[in-house]
Amino acid sequence: MTAQEAQWLNQIIAAEELHVLFQPIVDANQQAIYGYEALIRGPKTSPLHSPLRLFDVATQAGLLVELDLLCRRLAIRRFAELELPGLLFLNVMPLTIVERDFREGLTLSFIQESGLPPERVVIELTEHVPIHDYELMRQAVDHYRDMGFQVALDDLGAGHSSLRHWSELRPDFVKLDRHFISGIDQEPAKREFLRSILDVARSLDCQLIAEGVETAAEHLCLWELDRGLALLQGFYFARPSLQPPMQLNTLLPATTQLKSPAGRTAHSILRSIESVSATYSVPMLAERFREDPRLRCVAVIEGGVPVAVVRRNTFLTLFTNQYSHALYAKRCVLEIADPKMIVAEADLSLEALSQQLTDSRDIEQEDFVIVDSDGHYLGMGNIVDLLREITAIQVRQARHANPLTGLPGNILINETLASYLAQGSGFAAAYVDLDNFKAFNDAYGYARGDHVIISLSRLLQAQVESAGGFIGHIGGDDFMMLLPLGHWETVCQQILHSFEVMAPGFYEEKDRQQGGISIESRQGGVTFFPFVSVSIAVKPITDPAPCKALEIAAQLSELKHQAKKIAGNSLFVERRGCCVGGCR
Repeated sequence: MTAQEAQWLNQIIAAEELHVLFQPIVDANQQAIYGYEALIRGPKTSPLHSPLRLFDVATQAGLLVELDLLCRRLAIRRFAELELPGLLFLNVMPLTIVERDFREGLTLSFIQESGLPPERVVIELTEHVPIHDYELMRQAVDHYRDMGFQVALDDLGAGHSSLRHWSELRPDFVKLDRHFISGIDQEPAKREFLRSILDVARSLDCQLIAEGVETAAEHLCLWELDRGLALLQGFYFARPSLQPPMQLNTLLPATTQLKSPAGRTAHSILRSIESVSATYSVPMLAERFREDPRLRCVAVIEGGVPVAVVRRNTFLTLFTNQYSHALYAKRCVLEIADPKMIVAEADLSLEALSQQLTDSRDIEQEDFVIVDSDGHYLGMGNIVDLLREITAIQVRQARHANPLTGLPGNILINETLASYLAQGSGFAAAYVDLDNFKAFNDAYGYARGDHVIISLSRLLQAQVESAGGFIGHIGGDDFMMLLPLGHWETVCQQILHSFEVMAPGFYEEKDRQQGGISIESRQGGVTFFPFVSVSIAVKPITDPAPCKALEIAAQLSELKHQAKKIAGNSLFVERRGCCVGGCR
């Protein structure tokens, strides 16, 4: 550090001469921007323009804490001014957390001044010095979570003992160092490493973010590697900018995959097999079958519409004797084709297609015809491909299910919410949360707490599925419901009433008689917590067109806090601020 650099640093801090840039983090599943990482640059004319040099000089000058807090405050303020969507990933030095912010609550005060809810801010722990006191660091991280923040670990695989940080701090997000992403499409070892890291992330209920995606090949490789890796960041999508994009302009591979909440469609297993006309000669088709041993079935078309099929095995039996060629030499294909065939529209879900095949008992099922919405021929499908895809879907759903309840987890929730919006029909999105649950867990232990969560999940599942809706488990005691507009209120009221009846049964007799539990604090005081209850926040969506999945999720999180202000089992609906309390 030179004397001039020290002078520059003091001037920058005093005058707040820093520029805040934002780089998008994209969600491949939702086809949208998930959030932004805030990045800091010094004045362009200064030798401290580079953030690396800026923070190195601050460390040497003993001003790292002051600089970090200033960067944090400016980033929060600028994020709010730009009205950017999604989450704000805020780089924070662990040293700052334990030295000042943990005691003084500075980040929360910055957030409150900006008007942002804490749920939209992710504290991204960035290493410049190693962590020595993990116990104190865990307390600080828990402190942030209690205030509503989420926590991310930056640059996994680089820096000081980052794997231990992951194990000790259990962050909500982990950002994988760009070294492991660069050239991943050409390096099998990196792909195997990433598969292992994804397995760890799933077991810890943590979302992985791939940093440094710079090419289309890297992007495609990450997508094909594992659909669980949905969060991506890098120059391929957008560079850090003072005025970042608010919408995703780069097409993601998921675009053609998620057309309905049921999953993929018949189009995903379509094979482009050339059809034949009704007047096509039998000898010509025989020659085609002989030239291509893999060809199993051919569609016969009239006016672009399939009218019959010719199956390889049946067709070749026509030529089992010496007179066959003479018999069929002048005949056309339609005369020997089978009009009994299975026809599926390209946008039919694979689940519905499987049911259609099951129900078609009198029709040979190995191959079927795929058409567009007007009935025109597109290609052929095969039952082996269908079974392979359905198995892959089931494996993926199991992989991304919540391990405690078996309900769809966050990735599947996000996909389904995006699919509901894409369909254009109205629905109601609801956030379900337990009240007084932490006190119950503290008093009775995690095993009893898990029993409460499982009981609630079964109640929600029964009510939601009976109404034709969707239920997912966000994590902990939080759930997401997507319900038909005509049924959401009845479903919610039934859930509230049923849980009110169930709740006393979770407690021991002495606590049941007093209506809850009394817990002694560390300071010696005693606090009474009533029975666990359910808070439901509902956002009816009559016109999905202008809505975005991330915005709905953020609004529901805010509405949840309104619902939790109401004592007992409660329902809060975004309906001109109207609040409905109670469960009767």
